[in-house]
Amino acid sequence: MIISKPIKKAIISTSKPIREMLKQHLWAKMLAAMFLGIVVGIALNPSTGWTSHEQGLIVGNWLALPGKLFLSLIQMVVVPLVFASIVQGIASNEDTVFLKKLGLRLGVYFVLTSCVAIVIGIFVTMIINPGQYMDTTGLDLYQENPLPPAAEETLDSPTIGTMPDYLINLLPNNPLHAMVNTQMLQVVIFAIIIGIALVSVKPRNSRPLLDLMDSIQSVCMTIVQWAMYIAPLAVFGLLAQIVIQVGLEALFGMAAYVATAILGLLLVLCTYCIAVFFVTGMSAAEFLRKIRPVQILAFSTSSSAAVMPLSLQTAEEELKVRPGISQFIIPLGTTINMDGTALYQAAATIFLAQVFNVDLSSTALLIILVTSVGASIGTPATPGAGIVILATILTSVGIPTAGIAIILGVDRILDMCRTSVNVTGDLTASLLMNKWLK
Repeated sequence: MIISKPIKKAIISTSKPIREMLKQHLWAKMLAAMFLGIVVGIALNPSTGWTSHEQGLIVGNWLALPGKLFLSLIQMVVVPLVFASIVQGIASNEDTVFLKKLGLRLGVYFVLTSCVAIVIGIFVTMIINPGQYMDTTGLDLYQENPLPPAAEETLDSPTIGTMPDYLINLLPNNPLHAMVNTQMLQVVIFAIIIGIALVSVKPRNSRPLLDLMDSIQSVCMTIVQWAMYIAPLAVFGLLAQIVIQVGLEALFGMAAYVATAILGLLLVLCTYCIAVFFVTGMSAAEFLRKIRPVQILAFSTSSSAAVMPLSLQTAEEELKVRPGISQFIIPLGTTINMDGTALYQAAATIFLAQVFNVDLSSTALLIILVTSVGASIGTPATPGAGIVILATILTSVGIPTAGIAIILGVDRILDMCRTSVNVTGDLTASLLMNKWLK
């Protein structure tokens, strides 16, 4: 595998500012900001009596301003950054045999880990049975409009008859339209095709476009550097607003369900650590210590896309993953490797089936497995996307989507947890593929 000198130079120059921030204990600042955000959120929650509901919403909205600015800056560059990173990651690997090995093994790995996460989610939820602790008295479970309008279009899942059209539509006939509408799966597919084509043409023809990708990545990473300066303020404001709006009562009222989902996510995290240890020899403590800043930022922002630049830097600088692998796997994993989201969707489906007393056959469990894998691929890497995709899975096994209203109150808490697992899965994949493919 050969990495061109311009790409090496760009990687070093763009990752240095973020690396300097990490040396200044950025993770500690974000951890402190998380604690302060929760404390302030509890103090300003209407349940304390210090502020009214309206006042709390106003204050929370202002506190979240740095967080919204942070997310906006990241989301502004995520499409060009993902596109440029994947193209460079593929084009830097001049050996087409290596690319075939990487693509094949990575595809099998992503599907396998998603299935493992879903099975863990189903198993844990069925064993603990959190639905029996749910008091549904007084809840209108069959309300007409339990979902936001944006979720309605996700309820039509592809059938066997429509699957060919669904697969064809994954190939963007208008790449610019896909980029404008942030259709990340189509953007990723387009970037993969461009990257493979660049490997296949003569270097003198591919060099101008690679130089352009290099410039795009450098500019995007500079914007990310600006955003990272306000990361602690963003963490503080976003968590404060969440606690002000939701309060701790919602979490306590759904304690069994929340604990079940978090236990499943922890088991997936343990699976990652075990895989890393057996393949690379790195202990769980060392692995978690090296990726700690990424996990904290992911937990705070609930956005895999927002964490992607830091994940790239961590993979290359801390985990010593080759840029040709990390620049391909991390952006790709941000879009299609959502183990935490897949587990959450399976656990939430089983939980709501228990609440509604819906008996799930072995066939229904298989449908949940297949649908969860398919739904997690291409899930938008933004906060709250998982709750929208969940509607598709519920519909496929005959569970009323009105049940989503039950878990909306604690979804933000679980969204932060599953995003941390999602980004950990991307880093784990990068580390394992770096070891397996030499």
